[in-house]
Amino acid sequence: MLHGLLASALLVSVPAAHAAAGRTVIEDIAVRTIAMRRPVRRLLLGDGALAYVLPLLRPNAPFQDVVGWGENFRNADLDGYRAYLRRFPEIGSIPAFPGGTPETLSAEQAIALAPDAVLLNLSSRAAAASSGLETHLARAGIPVIYLDFRTPLSASTARSVEIVGELLGCEARAHEFLAFRDTQIRRVTEPVRTIASRPLVMLERAAGLYGDCCLSYGHGNFGALVDAAGGENLGDRFLQRRFGALHPEQVVASGPDVVIVTGANWSRYSPAGDWVKLGPGANLAESRNRLRRLMTRPGYRTLRAVAAGRVYAIWHAFYDNPYDFVALQCLARWLHPERFADLDPDATFRELHERFLPVPYQPGYWVGLGAA
Repeated sequence: MLHGLLASALLVSVPAAHAAAGRTVIEDIAVRTIAMRRPVRRLLLGDGALAYVLPLLRPNAPFQDVVGWGENFRNADLDGYRAYLRRFPEIGSIPAFPGGTPETLSAEQAIALAPDAVLLNLSSRAAAASSGLETHLARAGIPVIYLDFRTPLSASTARSVEIVGELLGCEARAHEFLAFRDTQIRRVTEPVRTIASRPLVMLERAAGLYGDCCLSYGHGNFGALVDAAGGENLGDRFLQRRFGALHPEQVVASGPDVVIVTGANWSRYSPAGDWVKLGPGANLAESRNRLRRLMTRPGYRTLRAVAAGRVYAIWHAFYDNPYDFVALQCLARWLHPERFADLDPDATFRELHERFLPVPYQPGYWVGLGAA
């Protein structure tokens, strides 16, 4: 379908697509100064996960200016995609390219879609440079703008929301959301300053999707959320990079106090996988059973965390979008249940939907084997 849509898009001239009103200068997350026309009317999302910021800023028509995106929005969060598809059925016709990375998006594809700007993750900058994508787009007069939602709780996330707000002419809406986000983050980070004891946390990335235990997180990503919530990330002891594998023997010998795995609806990646299905409207009884089965693998079955029921699963995509503060509140509740007994991440996420998002809130984003 993409090739047919691209052929149609070739009929649209790039100059006509760029005939916008005024000009502005944007500084992106890579600290690049970009002169361009705004407001942007044709956006290409080099990574489908960048779509999560759009409903926050323009809830009535969040995707009206998206001319193409990576198919990972659908494939990595199928239930979330379906929720938006029900509300905005026109997104089913948005051209999608595989992978959601510069390696799978050619310059020819991008230019054919005549975007006013191409949004890419900062983590893909090296790939965009080596593939020639950035250079070819620049020659065609199409600016590349780098964003970063993959460094949870950082200034990069807030600045990325501001950048998209500037591109779309939704600055006030962006600032309103960021004020809400900052308040919710401080509900955890301020009390954590006085917490002396930090439980040891085993994080498993996409448990059950890739096979045996134990892909994990080093410093950053979900590891940064554990640190901010008052825990110690086990991966920090062994991993030098943001992601890596721990041996089951390392997990057993370390004796973590809490186990947290990430999950989603990954049926388009691995229909028969043992992953924990999480996302809007997930069947939490089924998800809990899947989580329980994962804890029978070597590396987990003898852990005191498992015996105590301090085992949880959380939506994988929280690390990759502006909703990271909801995950922070979940982790704080799990790591310090007495200190954060009054914190209700479910209510926080519900308020986020009611105030900022165009789809109704449906629980299903986390589950545990015990209380809290």
